[in-house]
Amino acid sequence: MNNRSFLFPVLLVAAATFTGCASAPSSSSESPAASGWTTLLDGTRGMENFDAVGDSNWTAADGAIQADKRGKDTGFLVSKKSYGNFQLVVEFWSSPDANSGVFIRCANPKAITDKSCYEGNIFDERPDPSFGTGGIVHHGKVIKPQKAGGKWNTMDFTAFGSVMVVTLNGVKTAEIDHDQFASGPFALQHGKGVIKFRKVMIKPL
Repeated sequence: MNNRSFLFPVLLVAAATFTGCASAPSSSSESPAASGWTTLLDGTRGMENFDAVGDSNWTAADGAIQADKRGKDTGFLVSKKSYGNFQLVVEFWSSPDANSGVFIRCANPKAITDKSCYEGNIFDERPDPSFGTGGIVHHGKVIKPQKAGGKWNTMDFTAFGSVMVVTLNGVKTAEIDHDQFASGPFALQHGKGVIKFRKVMIKPL
């Protein structure tokens, strides 16, 4: 049995559970600790779980961690821990002109790029929309085009072995079978425009 044949049913179950963020624990049900989830960012709390890399001005305001300008280098919040197989939920708000993304399994936490990580893109105005918002840059073209600008969104990642699925607001937007990066930290990007992150949760698989 090949790797994809074994992993795909597992991944489908995990991704299906995610639809509408149903798998994320709520205050009225099980706690994050009990369900296996770890909350790394919650409103303006949790910056200690990340290292800032680059020149963006990350600030805590209005119930979120946000950035709206940068210097010469693109800015990232890089998780202090590394992850291999996991489910990740990121709630974000982006301006229509924002260039952002969530980079997973990064090879080098000090040098985050779309060629040394898998990038779940947040870029409504990308010149080539094939890998625009919801796509996995270089690897997974957008299945169903989505726009994120001007509203709160939820981006979900399921990574198990070589198979990765991205959903945006409950819609599957990308899926790949690619084994270049097996584990590493993840990073939240600010490249252009305004980006706000108000919730980041992860669950190892």
